[in-house]
Amino acid sequence: MAGRALVADDTTTAIAIYRALEHDPDSDIRCEARFRHAQVLESAKSWTEAALLLRAILDERPRAQPARLELAKVLAAMGHEGEARRELRAAHAGGLPPQVELAVNQFAAALRAARPFGGSFELGLSPASNINRATSSPTLNSVLGPLDLSPDAQAKSGVGVNIGGQGYVQVPVSPKVALTARLSTQNVLYRDSEFNDSTFAGDAGAVLALGRSRIRVTAGPSYRLYGARPFTIAVNTTVDWQHPLGKRAQIDLESDFSKVTYKTNALQDGDVYGETLSVERAFSARAGARLSLFGQRTTAADPGYATVNGGASVLAWRELGKTTVYATASESHLESDARLFLYTDRRIEWLTRGSIGATFRQIQIKGFSPLIRLNYERNASTVGLYDYHRLSADMAITRAF
Repeated sequence: MAGRALVADDTTTAIAIYRALEHDPDSDIRCEARFRHAQVLESAKSWTEAALLLRAILDERPRAQPARLELAKVLAAMGHEGEARRELRAAHAGGLPPQVELAVNQFAAALRAARPFGGSFELGLSPASNINRATSSPTLNSVLGPLDLSPDAQAKSGVGVNIGGQGYVQVPVSPKVALTARLSTQNVLYRDSEFNDSTFAGDAGAVLALGRSRIRVTAGPSYRLYGARPFTIAVNTTVDWQHPLGKRAQIDLESDFSKVTYKTNALQDGDVYGETLSVERAFSARAGARLSLFGQRTTAADPGYATVNGGASVLAWRELGKTTVYATASESHLESDARLFLYTDRRIEWLTRGSIGATFRQIQIKGFSPLIRLNYERNASTVGLYDYHRLSADMAITRAF
């Protein structure tokens, strides 16, 4: 009946039939109705609604490869190229017939964000035991003896509001080259505005497709305020190289350079050089992980503020029905070039971070679902001012697909 309605160009009736069948007790019928409904919505370019239906199929049947491939196509049309490639890797991990695998490989090779412009938005609450990542000690050891710290230099607890977002434009100039531009902001706001932290950034550049590799080159400024006062101004340059490793994995090498000016302390002015090497792999249609190695060199007018640090991080995720669970862990080591005049020791520290979270697609409002995340940080430093621990939580909304 729905098929005949579509032939007669009666989309309203066809969708009504599909919606009714989406509640059928038989799983085969439910999933088939969602799939066909999603295809109708794709024809109308109702991408979000189509993505939600396809994700609902995968929540119930993670090995429904046609639905996963269709979701990859929808995500690409929405401009979410990275997520589309992740779904393709998951499809390969779940197994594909040879003739389908060939078509998927061709799609992956040609994949580029189809939407010329778009954006994203983030909103959430973040209670934390230490919003300013400060020491809990009321005093600080120095070459002058113990110094009393003012209350705003000690650890403060509080509840912040996270507000962030970005918008982008991508204009193809040839089959292998596209010009890009992006504006973004991230803000953590507290009742006590003295601890507000806001960043605004923009960049422009190009994306090049070289065989199976993709290279993104961008440059632009960033501006950070802390406590509603100017904190840093930076000019940033990034070169990012991505390349598939087989059918289930991808390697990513990112090089960053920034020239940073500190508005509160000219002795910290300098350059930041960073390298990050990451490998992401799909273990199955429902699980995957990402391993990263990173290093950073920071120069400064005062050698006491110049540092070298490096470390490793891992991210793992697993889909459990309509819930996606993930965990992250990282460890890094930092050393300064010299001792700052005021402190008795050169800065040497270990930073440990971990988090566990989940997205609950059982609840959906306008294409968004709740996300809950618990975070832990411990920075063990030889300089008391930088020694802290922090517990926090994030309660936010994110895309349901």
